[in-house]
Amino acid sequence: MRCFVAIDIPEEIRAELSDLQKDLARRVDVRKGDVKWVEPESMHLTLKFLGEVPDNQIVDVCQIVENVAARHKAFDFPVRTVGSFGGRSARVLWVGAGLDCPELLKLQQDLEEEFAQGGWPPEGRQFSGHLTLCRIRNVKAGEKLADMAKQYTDYDLGAVRAASICVYESQLERQGPIYTRLGHYVLQAD
Repeated sequence: MRCFVAIDIPEEIRAELSDLQKDLARRVDVRKGDVKWVEPESMHLTLKFLGEVPDNQIVDVCQIVENVAARHKAFDFPVRTVGSFGGRSARVLWVGAGLDCPELLKLQQDLEEEFAQGGWPPEGRQFSGHLTLCRIRNVKAGEKLADMAKQYTDYDLGAVRAASICVYESQLERQGPIYTRLGHYVLQAD
């Protein structure tokens, strides 16, 4: 099964992000099929994407995440600024989550190291905490949205409490991914 490790985002933050998506969609002239907006209820902060995990290794995955969670204290991380991946023509539009947050970086690095010891390949690029707003399928739409993102660099939703981390299964369906929580692990109280 396809799995990832993430921090859940509170409903009130997802509602604000939904409003931002609607604002962006109104303000930029792109065709409906050129942009796939992420459903707000599906938004999460991915810490580690594992890809396909054999069923007999799910217990091991959950054990790694539980062990890492037990070593880290709960913390707050900022949700702010709109940015994009993909250069001049964005492929993904996002809101930063945990940018410059040392506790988040330590948690993510610890997960990365533990999974590497367990045989999962390390991520090939540096971690960049973000909440995906949309995926862009057209070069012109990507240029417009990358340009629009520059007007939201001061966007700030405040801080989110990271009190736990979760393991999810992701089933890709035609209408969008379906996420099923396989494990929920509480961080230490601070």
